[in-house]
Amino acid sequence: MVVLGGYLGAGKTTLVNALLRNAEGLRVTVLVNDFGSINVDAALIRERGDDVIGLENGCVCCTIGGRLVETLIALGERAERPDLLVIEASGVSDPSRIAQVGLLDSAFRLHGIVVAVDVEGIEAALDDRYVGDIVQRQLIAASTLVLTKTDLVDEDKVASVRRRLTSLGATQIVVTASEGRVPPAILFPDEAMRVPGLLSTHPMRRASHALPRGLRSFNVEAGGVFDRARLKAALALFPEKLLRAKGFVSLRAGQVSELHVVGRRSMLTRRPDLTASSSTIVLIGIFSDEDQRLLTQALVSAVL
Repeated sequence: MVVLGGYLGAGKTTLVNALLRNAEGLRVTVLVNDFGSINVDAALIRERGDDVIGLENGCVCCTIGGRLVETLIALGERAERPDLLVIEASGVSDPSRIAQVGLLDSAFRLHGIVVAVDVEGIEAALDDRYVGDIVQRQLIAASTLVLTKTDLVDEDKVASVRRRLTSLGATQIVVTASEGRVPPAILFPDEAMRVPGLLSTHPMRRASHALPRGLRSFNVEAGGVFDRARLKAALALFPEKLLRAKGFVSLRAGQVSELHVVGRRSMLTRRPDLTASSSTIVLIGIFSDEDQRLLTQALVSAVL
C-alpha cells in the first residue's frame, strides 16, 4: 500500500495517471476521492461504473469519499488482491493519518508515503498563515518526496526548495517526476512483491529518471533477542534518510516478529508460524559509510 499526498495542485493526479499507464502488468488499485480529474485514455478503459473504472491492463480506480475503511475491507476480502494499492489523499489531508487508517486492515502493508511537491508554489504555501501548517505536516509525513513542475522554474529555484525541505527535517529521499513518472523502485521497492521471500534483496533499478544519489541498501544480522525499545530507537536514528527497513527479528526467545519500517513509521507483527536462530534486517535509504556504520552498531547493540 502506498499513500499519495500533496497540497492542492501539487500534481497528484498526473502521478496517478502515469502510474496507471505504466503498471507493467501489475494489478493496481487506486482509491481516489473524485474521478473528475482522472483523465485515463479511453483506449485503456474496459468498463466504467458509478464509482469504478476498470482498465484493460488490469488496474482499477475506485472512488472512496468517506468510505475508506469499508472499501479497504472489501478489497482485503477479495480472492485476488491487488499487487499494489494506492490511496490518493485529498490536497488538504494528512497522509500520515490516511496511512494509519489503511493499516487497520492486516491484509495490507504500508510500502510508502509519497508526497508530491510543486516546486513553483511550495514555498508560498508553506508561508501561508492559513495552510502552512497543513503543508508542513504533509512534507514531514513523507517517506519519499516527488518534485513536480520543475520544468517551470530554474535550477536556483529547485535548489531553494530542496534547502527549505531540508530545514523542515523532511526526508532526504527526493526524486523528480518526469511527465508524472517516478523511478519504479520508489513505488515498488520489493520488485512489485512478485519475488517470493520477504528478505529477497535486489539492486535499485536505474531508469531514464534517476534514483536519488546515494540510495543504497544493506543487511544487518544479529544473534540473540532484541530489546524492543532499543531496536525502535536504533531505527529512528536517521528518519530523514531511511526509506524502508524490513526483516525478521527475535523479541523473545523462540519468538519471531516481522519488522516493517517506512520513513518514521515502524510496525512489528508477531509471526508464531516462524522460527529463526538469528535476526536479519534489510535497510534502504540515503546513507553515508559513517551512517551505515553507526546504524549497524546501534542495531547490534540493541540485542540483549
